[in-house]
Amino acid sequence: MALPIINSIASWILKKRIHDMELFLKYPNEVQEELLHNLLNTAEHTVIGKKYDFASITNYRTFAERVPVSTYEDLEPLIEQTRKGEQNVFWPTPIKYFAKSSGTTNAKSKFIPVSAEALEDCHYKGSKDLLCLYLNNNEESQLFTGKSLRLGGSKQLYADNNSVFGDLSAILIDNMPFWAEMSSTPSSRVSLMGEWESKLAAIVSETVHENVTSFAGVPSWMMVLLNRILEETGKTSLLEIWPNIEVYFHGGVSFEPYRGQYHNILPKDDFKYYEIYNASEGFFAIQDSNYSNELLLMLDYGIFYEFIPMDTFGTDRQRVLPLSEVELNKNYAVVITTNSGLWRYMVGDTVRFTSISPYRVKVSGRTKHHINVFGEELMVENTDKAIAKACQLTGLEVLDYTVAPIFMEGREKGAHEWIIEFKNAPLNAEVFRTHLDEAVQSVNSDYEAKRYNNMTLNKLVLNVARPKLFYDWLKEQDKLGGQHKIPRLSNERTYLEQLKALQKESNTLA
Repeated sequence: MALPIINSIASWILKKRIHDMELFLKYPNEVQEELLHNLLNTAEHTVIGKKYDFASITNYRTFAERVPVSTYEDLEPLIEQTRKGEQNVFWPTPIKYFAKSSGTTNAKSKFIPVSAEALEDCHYKGSKDLLCLYLNNNEESQLFTGKSLRLGGSKQLYADNNSVFGDLSAILIDNMPFWAEMSSTPSSRVSLMGEWESKLAAIVSETVHENVTSFAGVPSWMMVLLNRILEETGKTSLLEIWPNIEVYFHGGVSFEPYRGQYHNILPKDDFKYYEIYNASEGFFAIQDSNYSNELLLMLDYGIFYEFIPMDTFGTDRQRVLPLSEVELNKNYAVVITTNSGLWRYMVGDTVRFTSISPYRVKVSGRTKHHINVFGEELMVENTDKAIAKACQLTGLEVLDYTVAPIFMEGREKGAHEWIIEFKNAPLNAEVFRTHLDEAVQSVNSDYEAKRYNNMTLNKLVLNVARPKLFYDWLKEQDKLGGQHKIPRLSNERTYLEQLKALQKESNTLA
């Protein structure tokens, strides 16, 4: 298809969706209220709908009083019924696909239902809106003259029936329209390969000779792939391989720890980084302007939002708020009701609102991935910022890290223990340790207060990880590639002790 025609089609889609977006930008709470009513009406004859009498719910307050906030464990029996073939349980249309998500806190897999409506009106709509917003902000873009290098997961059939499970990215690739397939690399065959090392080699083989104009994937795993491509080609810059590359669409983990590494291999002043916030449960928010770190909450994707203030989360004072009642710069746990039949479901993420007109957020962490053993309320957003600041001061690059508490024993004060894998080990780890500890204090006033004169917390403990320690740990956990993430923070020491044991084992063998 000729480039002018492609541009015309993209322009038409763009103008249509920008008009639709203006509706929820202007009337966000009204759009959300109408969406909730539509979800309730659609599902009123399901098992869940009858249990909570959706037909008689006429307002948000009744909905919130009648339907409990749920976790995956609460919904698992109903999800298993659907996976075994029973339908109309929590959503009226047949659920064929389940996004498999083991997460970072639990080895047990979760199977998140993905309805046909969610595929079309949420996940694919979000992907198209991402392109629309990018093109709207970059009128000279030549995005469609080349291909998008995508990095997804793997997929397999559920053994007992016709339901399908796999990484969400794999489900999306498997259902991708032909035009999207034509504009992407590698092929679906390679994208859906299961074994990570073989898949990596196949991706390199298929993509190095393409005209790649964009990347899409999780920063940590995309960096592994891009470094492999540089090694295979003997180049030092990706611009030598793909001179027309212009944007990286990323999400899944914070970009901050990886920013310096990407700048090093993409030395192009006008190169764009566009962040998205999506998960197996839905597509939630999109960066809507160049060089921003705020994400526009998308309110017409079939998802109704609620939020739990983290200062009450898990306590007898816990409150659940609709979007209209959130405040700026407070951390909230995200609760969603979706067009896949997740009713008042806790995603496990935390966000902070940076704007309420329109509603923009930053992902601040995970409800289970924070440290609050000593009242410091340390979030992933804090540690990512501190890592970036310490790296800037020392000229180092961090590949991965995790943090856990050192608990008080007797008169011994507590501390935070870090294990960090650097691209190149620091010549003086103590200097980095000092900068990092000071950086954490500068971004978290509670930590700073606990560190004052070593009142409650001693200076952080730093372990320098051997090369590929985190990679080997993920391999040991059977979590290589795709959407798997390193657990950054934990209130207990399991992950840290596993990594230290693996490092000690390597040192012993050496």
